[in-house]
Amino acid sequence: MSRVYNFSAGPSMLPLAVLEQAQKEMLDMGGSGQSVMEMSHRSKEYQAIIDEAEALLREIMNIPDNYKVLFLQGGASTQFAMVPLNLAVKNKKADYVITGQWAKKAHQEAGRFIEANAIASSADKTFSYLPKVDKSMLTPDADYVHITYNNTIYGTHYNTMPDFGDKIVVTDMSSCILSEEVDISKFGLIYAGAQKNMGPAGVTVVIVREDLIGEALDITPTMLKYSTHADNGSMYNTPPTYGIYICKLVYEWIKNMGGIAAIHEINVKKAKILYDFLDSSKMFKGTVVPEDRSLMNVPFVTDSDELNAKFIAEAKAKGFINLKGHRTVGGMRASIYNAMPVEGVEALVAFMKEFEANN
Repeated sequence: MSRVYNFSAGPSMLPLAVLEQAQKEMLDMGGSGQSVMEMSHRSKEYQAIIDEAEALLREIMNIPDNYKVLFLQGGASTQFAMVPLNLAVKNKKADYVITGQWAKKAHQEAGRFIEANAIASSADKTFSYLPKVDKSMLTPDADYVHITYNNTIYGTHYNTMPDFGDKIVVTDMSSCILSEEVDISKFGLIYAGAQKNMGPAGVTVVIVREDLIGEALDITPTMLKYSTHADNGSMYNTPPTYGIYICKLVYEWIKNMGGIAAIHEINVKKAKILYDFLDSSKMFKGTVVPEDRSLMNVPFVTDSDELNAKFIAEAKAKGFINLKGHRTVGGMRASIYNAMPVEGVEALVAFMKEFEANN
């Protein structure tokens, strides 16, 4: 079996141990005589799986008791509507910090239902930095402020959390969840698509403070109310059963690795290997200001589109796949999520050195 190093921004590579466990249990999960794919979501066997998934996530993320954990569908993009529909109920206003494509889309979607204010943006430099924001910039009667914690396309990350005072903070953590320890109590709501650091595409995790559930704008469809899912244990309708099972295996893997703190140490090591090379290279250069660099997504370029294309093609031939950068940035992007081993980053840097020497 020949496995490539997959640097995709998502769906991304999963830990090998997780895939092997899923393979082992594919035909018969826990002596049930059936695959998880075939299980009724109303069965006691499946109830045990989703309960364990939630318990493990609460444990590894240290989620306080006054927060609900929801396993939903629709990707992070559905949350762009669910957040304002459920949280902007008092004044129908919210503030958004625009730090990339997904923040922009979240802001635009919210604007369909409420007054959505863009209080800062880094669009002027192709989102290569995070604009400085603080509580003085907030709309006084905004119901919440929204930030994108890690920008998958542009490779920026909040390495220091802005001070928003006592304002409810909502964050999209799709591309950095489980990569570092986070104080959940600083946020009213966290949402994340699973397909980058947590599991396969099809599951979206929402961690929401209980006092923010229960009131929604009158126009909110039943399926888009957090209360619908909180009141029914994420089982109002058939959830993405197999995806949640894979998430459970990923949570177990993280716990067995020593928890999120141990995973974070490895992530820092991987990112340092790649950024140190980019900072010393005469051919390749990173596109993000150093203080806002992401540990998960590393965009970089050469000085010509032809050389970029040649590098991507030769890298693929060597087993380094999905290195092409997003069309709005160009160049390359290496997404080095939790499942990417240190050896994968070391091998990529060795190839980059060889490519530089030859070109």
